[in-house]
Amino acid sequence: MFPSRGRRPLRPLVGEVLLQYAASVCVSRQIGGGLTTIKIQVKDAAIALDDVGEGTPVLLLHGFPATRYLWSGVVPLLGHSGYRLLVPDLVGYGESETLAGVRVDMASQAQWMFQMLDATAPLRVRSVAVLDGVYASEWAMDAIASIQAWDPQDADRLFPVLARRLGKGPALREMLKAYEGVKGGARLIRAARDLDPRQTENIGEALRASGVPALVLWGERDEFLSIDAVGQPLADLLGARLVKLPGAHFTPLDCPAEVAFELRNFLGRFCSEP
Repeated sequence: MFPSRGRRPLRPLVGEVLLQYAASVCVSRQIGGGLTTIKIQVKDAAIALDDVGEGTPVLLLHGFPATRYLWSGVVPLLGHSGYRLLVPDLVGYGESETLAGVRVDMASQAQWMFQMLDATAPLRVRSVAVLDGVYASEWAMDAIASIQAWDPQDADRLFPVLARRLGKGPALREMLKAYEGVKGGARLIRAARDLDPRQTENIGEALRASGVPALVLWGERDEFLSIDAVGQPLADLLGARLVKLPGAHFTPLDCPAEVAFELRNFLGRFCSEP
């Protein structure tokens, strides 16, 4: 999560995060099959992102173990609402890549996202929404422990287990295909092992002081990060409205219409500001 313009950047919270930026975006594009895809080279990494629509730039981020496909149902509902949607894969997830041996923890993701914004939206953040994210050191690490412990030599066996455990619908199964096979399984094991809840456990007061207008959206059936233990304390910390959604943990896939409705209303409060 990032602060307002002109303030020192903070490390992000893991989880699904939406950031609305004040600057226009100017990047080179490649268009194919009706979809605009951008490849941005930053230090030690290449970031793949979809670029959809025109207007106020909005950055849509995913968390573990998702990819940018998480937003596939929301993007069509927001794409004609006066927003330019930038939807990247985090580095080491999906099609964004880095060198072997480079950590893909969330502190590193924050730096890569800032480097990407230097090329796309240098004036940074006007508002932020968090969807089923984390609070302090509450990262649902118990649910990730089995992936962290997985033997990389058996990486190709991870996807079937992941699909059975999480793939409760066709959209979720489609998103999880990014971790199929030896390469995909190894990518997920690496990402899981680099998660570190200590990176957010002591930033609460800095977040509170940042003053960025915020919204917290939460699936009422989230089995990993509960509303009471994580969602409500996070909303209280940010001074944000907490909205319960009719979904589980992956709300942009579970209930895209409800997510798009809440985001459209929230973002509309800031788009007319200079």
